[in-house]
Amino acid sequence: MKNTKVVVGLSGGVDSSVAAYFLKKAGYDVIGLFMKNWHDTETTISNECPWLEDSYDAMIVAEKLSIPFQTVDLSQAYKKKVVDYMFREYQAGRTPNPDVLCNREIKFDHFMKIANSLGADYVATGHYCRKSCTTDKDGNTAYQLLSGNDPTKDQSYFLCQINQKQLQKILFPIGHLKKSEVRKIATEQNFITADKKDSQGLCFVGKVHLPDFLKKRLKPQTGSVIEIGINSQVYKTQLLKNNLKELAKQIDYKPADGNVIGQHQGAYYYTIGQRKGLAIGGKVDPLFVIGIDVNQNIIYVGQGKEHPGLYRKALFINEDKIHWVRRDLTLEKNQTMHVQARIRYRQPLVKATLKKVSKGMYMVFEKPQSAVTSGQFATWYQHDELLGSGTIH
Repeated sequence: MKNTKVVVGLSGGVDSSVAAYFLKKAGYDVIGLFMKNWHDTETTISNECPWLEDSYDAMIVAEKLSIPFQTVDLSQAYKKKVVDYMFREYQAGRTPNPDVLCNREIKFDHFMKIANSLGADYVATGHYCRKSCTTDKDGNTAYQLLSGNDPTKDQSYFLCQINQKQLQKILFPIGHLKKSEVRKIATEQNFITADKKDSQGLCFVGKVHLPDFLKKRLKPQTGSVIEIGINSQVYKTQLLKNNLKELAKQIDYKPADGNVIGQHQGAYYYTIGQRKGLAIGGKVDPLFVIGIDVNQNIIYVGQGKEHPGLYRKALFINEDKIHWVRRDLTLEKNQTMHVQARIRYRQPLVKATLKKVSKGMYMVFEKPQSAVTSGQFATWYQHDELLGSGTIH
């Protein structure tokens, strides 16, 4: 490994610390880079992820490993590519995933370009996932993104938008380990990060109260909360529709479908499946958000986690939102593929079938899934390999 240069993203956490340790131990020429992506603390409600403390911890780890260290400021790119995107999506009534965007647009784009300018052969991170390679049908090398060996920490979902060119240049030094093993190694090496809590909340922002964060641009406006009954006529009508196009649609609720039971301060502050933050009591079962209408500023809710409004049999991904990590496996029109699917981080994989059509692709679940949310990423796997992903329409 001598003379093979690796730039590792040192975040100030235990995972990247141990990743850097493994690289140094393996004989790589290692450089530690800390990404300063956010420094607005107005809406942060926790001190668990302040960038100054993290950069200090990253520097201490780099000194202990005797590797070069520097900080790079990517805050302008982060604001434009991730934060601005978040606001646009919420304003449109969709729920974005900033962690996926951060990996696609910042860590493995802007950060990777900086690493390349330093002469890096590879970029490494502390993600809990693995990489391998195989040969495609044309005899070319195809790089594989594999799940981490620790099922409780697998982070392959967050990397679902990376491409072959990026994957070729990435190393995941700790993807074969469990979190407990990583902490044990960090303790043995006396790293300052050994017992540090995992960062929570938005990628590089920290733990925030999301409505307060969104209020920086999306101003509060009072609207109605309408409850849809479990036996509403709208569901009886829906049962009569059995074509994929209808099954993949979110139900288009109307105010007349239910009863007003309260008020909210902005429909775009909510997401499908949300339970907390409604501040409406007196119901037998908990209320869940089942529909959002940002044009009329209405949120629709239903009682109980088995409410039919929470479930969908299929989802649709527009053509320009389909992304194949394994592009050699791309489906052509009318082709299908049996996969295991995930529509949010840490959701257990479920059986599904992909069906390619002219304007995009359907994902049809073996069993209806709860809280299929527009703007989130649907991912598909075979065995432990993530093959691709797409933004839910």
